[in-house]
Amino acid sequence: MFAVVFAVTGFLLGREAYLNVFSLHFASEALQWTFLVASPVAGALVGLLLAPVAQSLFEDELRVAEGAIERLAPGEIAGGAAGLIAGLGIALLIKSILFEFFTSTGRVGGYLAIVVYLLIAIFCAYLGARVGAKNRLWPTGNRQANGTANVAKVIDTSVIVDGRIVEIVESGFLEGVLVVPRFVLRELQAIADSVDAQKRMRGRRGLDVLSRLQEVRTLEIDERDYDDLAPGGVDAKLVRLAQERGAKLLTNDYNLNRIAHVEGVEVLNINDLSTALRPVVLPGEELHVHVIREGKEAQQGVAYLEDGTMIVIDHGRRLIGETTDVVVTSVLQTSAGRMIFARPRGNVATR
Repeated sequence: MFAVVFAVTGFLLGREAYLNVFSLHFASEALQWTFLVASPVAGALVGLLLAPVAQSLFEDELRVAEGAIERLAPGEIAGGAAGLIAGLGIALLIKSILFEFFTSTGRVGGYLAIVVYLLIAIFCAYLGARVGAKNRLWPTGNRQANGTANVAKVIDTSVIVDGRIVEIVESGFLEGVLVVPRFVLRELQAIADSVDAQKRMRGRRGLDVLSRLQEVRTLEIDERDYDDLAPGGVDAKLVRLAQERGAKLLTNDYNLNRIAHVEGVEVLNINDLSTALRPVVLPGEELHVHVIREGKEAQQGVAYLEDGTMIVIDHGRRLIGETTDVVVTSVLQTSAGRMIFARPRGNVATR
């Protein structure tokens, strides 16, 4: 198709070149016939030579456009198409005014009107598509049968490294599409390849968590990136991505949590969920614990609940290494977590 179009175009341009240029400068009938045949043939040959180059450029741009469309949500595509049509409609209205004005100046004015119209059409189509894509025709996210929004969740690196997301997904408490941005995968890969042994171990743990998560739920890899933001600004990119997709942000990062709230993005914090799910312990309740070490104060022992809550046992130093019953005396809730104070049950405290 490219070869045919370019060959025909070259043929027609070669003929026009003969009629408007060559025929005016040669009086010899032999030269006239030579250029009458040679000019269109030469134009067709040039068109055939240029066709593969034009086809290669077209295919490259087509792949870029296809990749850009694949990164868009359905609402963005629909909005962009509507904006594109509106932009072309506006350009068509401008064309009617331009042609009436320019064509009155003669043949050159008609050619100028065509060029100006093409520029305006490209500008209006591009502007309409960009504006339409930002103003989606419908909200992003799937709709369940009951009509409630099944909103996508954008996953941060901290959640992947933490690992508890696998158990949460398996339990069925985390619904919706799980989105892992490509720039998060690059950050995770960089951590896994770090020269620091501890960072390298965390990165590899994150990659293992991703593999386990893929077995439980299908993950969506979002390819979009934001070159206008700082190369290392993963937090800003996550917030922008969540805003564009109308998604929630899943993170354990305190600073990212605060930034997202300021930007109006809803955040799901696994640490907050863990704190909310800890069992309520009241003074006077009995607990069965294993004392593992001594406390900071004299005669204190320390034990832990299964969720990691620290229990400080008064007069519990002698019980280190033993499993015993203790009675809760008070509970202290701090920003760092919860701490329980207790004493041994019965006459253990009097030893």
